[in-house]
Amino acid sequence: MNRFQSFLKRKDIEISAKRYLIDALGAMAQGLFCSLLIGTIINTIGTQFSIGFLTQPVAQISGTDYTVGGIATAMSGPAMAVAIGFALKCPPLVLFSMTAVGFASNALGGAGGPLAVLFVAIIAAECGKAVSKETKIDILVTPLVTVFIGIFLSWLIAPPLGRAAMSVGSLIMWATDLQPFFMGIFVSVVVGMALTLPISSAAICAALGLIGLAGGAAVAGCCAQMVGFAVMSFKENKWGGLVSQGIGTSMLQMGNIVKNPWIWLPPILTSAITGPVATCLFGLEMQGAPVSSGMGTCGLVGQIGVYTGWVSDVASGAKAAITPFDWLGLVLISFVLPAVLCPLIALPFRRAGLIKDGDMKLS
Repeated sequence: MNRFQSFLKRKDIEISAKRYLIDALGAMAQGLFCSLLIGTIINTIGTQFSIGFLTQPVAQISGTDYTVGGIATAMSGPAMAVAIGFALKCPPLVLFSMTAVGFASNALGGAGGPLAVLFVAIIAAECGKAVSKETKIDILVTPLVTVFIGIFLSWLIAPPLGRAAMSVGSLIMWATDLQPFFMGIFVSVVVGMALTLPISSAAICAALGLIGLAGGAAVAGCCAQMVGFAVMSFKENKWGGLVSQGIGTSMLQMGNIVKNPWIWLPPILTSAITGPVATCLFGLEMQGAPVSSGMGTCGLVGQIGVYTGWVSDVASGAKAAITPFDWLGLVLISFVLPAVLCPLIALPFRRAGLIKDGDMKLS
């Protein structure tokens, strides 16, 4: 047992929730951002501003035309797997081999591909690390082991994992359509809290394929946390804190939350309000990329995702036009309500001495 533990330590194989559910999941979301989301944004810019270079095919592969954004989107599987490999501190030969693993697991996982990529990439990466530099023909053995295990597991478990993820996501979306008020609260609070925790709400939404009303509630919850914390802590952190939390991440407050959990209640309660407002009053839906549902105001990706969904719906005839009411709902849910409600909800906590000046100061 001691020899095995020494071997794992030497190979930097750390079997832990932090390594797999925080580091790997967070990296996967970054891989999605750099491929699927960037591709979606490029396509939207090209379409809205009639930029020929961005709307015309630049490559044809196996009879399929790809635009610039389309190429970026198509690489989401490899991007996720390489990002996971990077988070797991893979040596170069393992890291580069993850491109094939990511492509296979994402393709075979179908709509639930991101969850399949997470599982398969972690196992393939750790197996690759285990054999790395153990033989004199490392340049052959390490890629062979990594790619073979990754593709075999993709064939074996990616389809059922993808179906399971989509089943859970579909159940959440169905429940939200059926009970928009209560599920609006539930989804908004849970996804918003996931965004502030050191896990990836974006990756969770992507893995579950969370769109529609449930996606809109997720956007509301994330915005409540980010904008809520940014405005509520403005006295301590000024404009720098407003920007870093408001369009960066509320995860910056995690250390302060550990010191004083009371500071987390106002954003959570705000998300419990804005979630059902989004679902019941404005019918806010995310019809863009599911990963956008868990991004909130980070780089305005959540808002761009909602807008790209509107554009797609108008183009397909599912939506007649983008209305002023649509814009009003998006602005209120994303910015105005969190900025107003969160500081107001925090007032009683401040008066009771549960939240004090300096409790949300960012170092």
